[in-house]
Amino acid sequence: MKRALLFLPLAIFLGLVGYFAIGLTRNPSEIRSVLIDKPLPAIDLPVPDRPDIRFDNAQFKGKVSLLNIFASWCIACRVEHPVLLRLATEKAVPIHGLAWKDKPEELKAWIAELGDPYTLIGDDAKGRTAIDLGVTGAPETFVIDRKGKIRYKFVGPIDDYAWENTLKPLVRTLEAEP
Repeated sequence: MKRALLFLPLAIFLGLVGYFAIGLTRNPSEIRSVLIDKPLPAIDLPVPDRPDIRFDNAQFKGKVSLLNIFASWCIACRVEHPVLLRLATEKAVPIHGLAWKDKPEELKAWIAELGDPYTLIGDDAKGRTAIDLGVTGAPETFVIDRKGKIRYKFVGPIDDYAWENTLKPLVRTLEAEP
């Protein structure tokens, strides 16, 4: 019995090593969302400098699109911004922006400085919509199908590799669906 107790710390140690080894094989940018294949949660937000328009679920019906969560205070958002501008210029896919917990004047200055790749921007100043979407940080991008369902969640800045190898093939597949 005493000998078995001597091996207990070793068994616990080996169990922990196995547990952490499995965790290290996972990609942290692939956070599976519980909203995948479910309708986009209800969105009704103001559009900066456009009091006559609302940013709502109607923006996502009829065309495959991206919903990009960003903020002027987000350094990684600045990194991905040139890629979004290129995609907008190429008309690769409509990109809708959700300004997360941003100040209107800072958002306006950021867009003026870097350019506007967004079809429309919703102002989520309180962060409520981001909570409904399960956002854990900025940037995050959701791929929305024609019916307004969330089909994929990409965590982190979109770069050329992520666009070409992950997002673009998915967008093209969804566009081909009836």
